[in-house]
Amino acid sequence: MRRIELADAAFLMAEKRETPMHVGGVGLYTLPKGVSAQEFVSALSLDDLGPDDFREPFGEYVTTGRAGPLGPMYWEKDKTIDIDYHVRHSALPSPGRYRELFALVSRLHSTLLDRNRPLWEMHLIEGLQNHQFAVYSKMHHAAIDGVASMQLTRSISSTDPNFRTSDLPMSMKAYERHLAAVGASRARRVVPEEKELRAVADILKQQFDSSAQILGALRRFGGAFFGRSGNLAVPWHNVPKTSINTRVDGARRFVAQSWEFDRVQAVCKAINGTVNDVVLAMCSGALRRYLEGHHELPKHSLKAMAPVSLREKGDFSAGNAVGFITADLATNIADPEKRLRTIQESMRAGKDLLKGLSRREAMLFMQLTQMPALLTSMLGLAAQFPAFSTVISNVPGPREQLYWNGARMDGIYPASIVFDGFAMNITLVSYARNLDFGIIACRRSLPEVQRMIDYLEDALVELEVVAGLRPGGAKKAAAKKPVSKKPTSKKRAATAKVKAKAKSKVKTKPRTKPKPKPKAKPKVKLAARRKVQPKQKTGKK
Repeated sequence: MRRIELADAAFLMAEKRETPMHVGGVGLYTLPKGVSAQEFVSALSLDDLGPDDFREPFGEYVTTGRAGPLGPMYWEKDKTIDIDYHVRHSALPSPGRYRELFALVSRLHSTLLDRNRPLWEMHLIEGLQNHQFAVYSKMHHAAIDGVASMQLTRSISSTDPNFRTSDLPMSMKAYERHLAAVGASRARRVVPEEKELRAVADILKQQFDSSAQILGALRRFGGAFFGRSGNLAVPWHNVPKTSINTRVDGARRFVAQSWEFDRVQAVCKAINGTVNDVVLAMCSGALRRYLEGHHELPKHSLKAMAPVSLREKGDFSAGNAVGFITADLATNIADPEKRLRTIQESMRAGKDLLKGLSRREAMLFMQLTQMPALLTSMLGLAAQFPAFSTVISNVPGPREQLYWNGARMDGIYPASIVFDGFAMNITLVSYARNLDFGIIACRRSLPEVQRMIDYLEDALVELEVVAGLRPGGAKKAAAKKPVSKKPTSKKRAATAKVKAKAKSKVKTKPRTKPKPKPKAKPKVKLAARRKVQPKQKTGKK
């Protein structure tokens, strides 16, 4: 047995039926000419795979020691692994659109992984139009993070369309071949040294102005964290309550879309920003529109957990090596340029916090500052005390065009996790010439989440206008505020009444200061004028 590290075990401890803690995604492929989906699947060699043919921990299941559920967790090798259970073949109903694909993925992503078996599933999905097929895979977050999942994709893919392999991405053969291809060896985890603990303690004391004995708190895996410095955003500080920050049930809704990387890169160059700055601004604009459409845009800005990779260069192990920065999304700012600059300042402050720390120190710091959020989730308090508003994760993926046994990979659309207090997760992968977005949300808490796709496009157009890339009419179109539903008859009547009143006031405003009149008379005169001048009442018609 191998003991499961604390950062990985936290995802197991936080899991329940309503909050599955697996991550995954959809790989979209175009089949080679003359090859059917059935022929492609039959070419995979699956029958002769045994427990020793899988890399850690994909041939292992979760178990506990002598202390039982209250003690540490371990990975135990599954000596009777059932490959037919883990690799499944599905077909979409006609007409085989992306809509049917996303509906199937939504259902598959809603079910828990069986802890009595290795924590992964792989679904080969045929029936798509345009000679395409999809692969939906899900793996427990205790076993893998975003960067490691991209390594799995690379392990069975090639830039050569003629390359062939019968291996699964979770197999030891694929893992060893990928290590050899990149000239790497297996990485080993290290334990932070005493001087590194002191460096983290100094950073925490400086940032959070705490008079407590920080070093002792770090060793006890606890402490208090309060945001008190400049543009730095921190968990729980001025985090507003919206429909995103509610309790969730087990049903999920998945939607996805791609945007050309060149469009985002052009905005980056024009504003002197990073891809992550523009992505966060896109998500901020989209979330602002979504909340406006549901009449719940809060006074305070939304805050996002923005995960950052802490994986050492050349580390190709499984497990998690990830921390986070709290990003102020500035959703309370209407001006898109000011909103973007506020986001940039927030991210800069978060990165400055980590300056001077080694990668190992940063990993320890990040993991410990996430513990309170995981604790509130396990105690069922995350919806009452949300640490963040949402999660926005940018995962670097392969920039080359990839093929799997001759099938061209057309997109990688990630599907992550949501839990109490975080009913929406936006994750994107940079692949080839696109940014592939995958949005997962609680089906009950956030209806019409598919509108986020349109709002992301609107937000990007808005940023292109700010950058001077869309002059004239494009600016006018980008400034239009979309709504999620048609206004009711009462709302239309109230709006028309307000507009007519404002129009009448403008038209009837005297040039000279009028004499004082009784309070009731202005209404009488206004009504009389409306009767005499009906054209002024109708407004723009």
